[in-house]
Amino acid sequence: MVVALWAEIVVDSFHDRADDVRRLLVRDPDALLVAEDEGGRVVGTLIVGWDGWRGKLYRMAVATAARRKGIAAALVAEGERRLATAGCRRISAVVVRDDDAAPAFWRSAGYVPDPVAKRFVKNLE
Repeated sequence: MVVALWAEIVVDSFHDRADDVRRLLVRDPDALLVAEDEGGRVVGTLIVGWDGWRGKLYRMAVATAARRKGIAAALVAEGERRLATAGCRRISAVVVRDDDAAPAFWRSAGYVPDPVAKRFVKNLE
């Protein structure tokens, strides 16, 4: 299950719930990319957001045992393909800074840190 993977991997999961995932899929059925292993276990996720102006990639998570197999790169490539098809010209990736491997992965995928933009967050509950 997607939420179980996030609980295992994502540092700041802010009380993720299955209802949140269902709501996302009702709003945009193509937003959540999921990679499964041969047994059907969810081993990777990426949410692809598009507001008509900018694309966003977030909730990249790959199970520890499934890393170094190209899953993250495949998820990003598919996310980029979908965004490009929609007309997107710029993509931002939301990256957890505390994950030592994340910056290197995103750089290898062609992303560069934005020295200007800072993220502000507000929880509504």
